[in-house]
Amino acid sequence: MPLNRAKARKAEGLTLRSNSGRDPSYYRQKRDAEKRLGRTITTAEFDADYYVNNQTGGGLSETGTSVFDATLCELMYRWFSPAEGSVLDPFAGGSVRGIVAALLGRRYVGVDLSARQVEANREQAETVCGDNQPVWCVGDSRDLAALVPGSYDFVFSCPPYADLEVYSDDPRDISAMAYPDFRASYREIIAAAVSMLAEDRFAAFVVGEARGRDGFYYGLVPDTIRAFEDAGARFYDEAILVNPIGSLPIRAGKQFESGRKLGKTHQNVLVFCKGDWRRATAACGQIEVSWPQAEEAT
Repeated sequence: MPLNRAKARKAEGLTLRSNSGRDPSYYRQKRDAEKRLGRTITTAEFDADYYVNNQTGGGLSETGTSVFDATLCELMYRWFSPAEGSVLDPFAGGSVRGIVAALLGRRYVGVDLSARQVEANREQAETVCGDNQPVWCVGDSRDLAALVPGSYDFVFSCPPYADLEVYSDDPRDISAMAYPDFRASYREIIAAAVSMLAEDRFAAFVVGEARGRDGFYYGLVPDTIRAFEDAGARFYDEAILVNPIGSLPIRAGKQFESGRKLGKTHQNVLVFCKGDWRRATAACGQIEVSWPQAEEAT
């Protein structure tokens, strides 16, 4: 049923379960199923009736980077960006965010340091995106305005979680930096992205905490919030992305016993607004939300 647009984007305590982040074929399978059926289907219906899990490994792309969740992409684009709007991704990484944006009619522009990754992304996009090809640019996102100048309708990205996963030995790669240097460069990139975000528009970052060698969390989530707010985009929404449990039950007991460290199986989806949230919401258009039927009493 139709839901008030402002309320649709201001849900408190939203939890999103990730069923697609470890399988690059997930979104393609969903589109193929919809073509066969001649109609759109919900993620729940697809998972229950049509999805075939071909994954046997740990959810990495062919270039060795983590695979981003395609369902989360679709929700973020539909909820927080205008139809046919433009998307800026300063930490592009793999192909998923670009491909999903293109398939949903958005104009996607991403920046990544790795020429190898960018080439792999382009090859994948050519097979599925048709005329609306995502654009990936090789470069350092601290030079964002020079690399991909313009104004964008949505900033959407997933930055390195400090040094949790080090992507390269490139001295410009912030994942290889000590945390104080990481934080300074990270803030610079966020400031550049927000300056290119159009007025009255949303931004979203998917982030997770990482521990330093001293055993304490760096505080990446609050540092991200402060960086956006200092750049002029206010903290507006938060959702929790629940990841597949995988081997966590095996690891959790030992790490809790040795250091009282709790097992972590989620990421934070942080949403920000630059300008007026009412106008930002109106620009995204009407959204339909279906509520599950209440279970019948037995």
